[in-house]
Amino acid sequence: MSVKVIVPCRFSFLHCWEPVGIEGSEPKYSVSAIIPKSDKATINKIKAAIEQVKKESVSVWGGKVPNNLKLPLRDGDTDRPDDEAYADSYFFNANSKQKPQVVDNKVEPILDQSEVYSGCYGNISVNFYAYSANGNKGIAAGLGNIQKLKDGESLSGRTTAAEDFDTVEVDDFLA
Repeated sequence: MSVKVIVPCRFSFLHCWEPVGIEGSEPKYSVSAIIPKSDKATINKIKAAIEQVKKESVSVWGGKVPNNLKLPLRDGDTDRPDDEAYADSYFFNANSKQKPQVVDNKVEPILDQSEVYSGCYGNISVNFYAYSANGNKGIAAGLGNIQKLKDGESLSGRTTAAEDFDTVEVDDFLA
């Protein structure tokens, strides 16, 4: 049982082109979705999806909702207090073994990997679902697809060539 939600957010720790494995784990495609606390409509949609999964998944957890249930939605001010990008925001991590489709505002595929990066804004499709594995019980966020809508300041700290260099006349180079 899962509940699909389209989430407008800022992308962080974005791995949509190549799967990445963390600390020896299976490589997955993933994103940390940052949602401003002021976007109450989106936050409420996510909370409602989580509650629906809770109600419909008690059989996964042995007939009742566990007291220590792990939930995907986290508070950036509490869980990432030193990261300015997460200030006054909620976030959750979504991942998938399958490669997401990455599209633009017209739902056309984006082929240039430099176009979609940590720091830009868009929509992601997410399936919230219950899990019970290795003694851990909770609700996870499965990454579906990604739609880039707007550029934003890169969160990787990496700059573009245009930001690094000025135009140089070739005749003057190393003269």
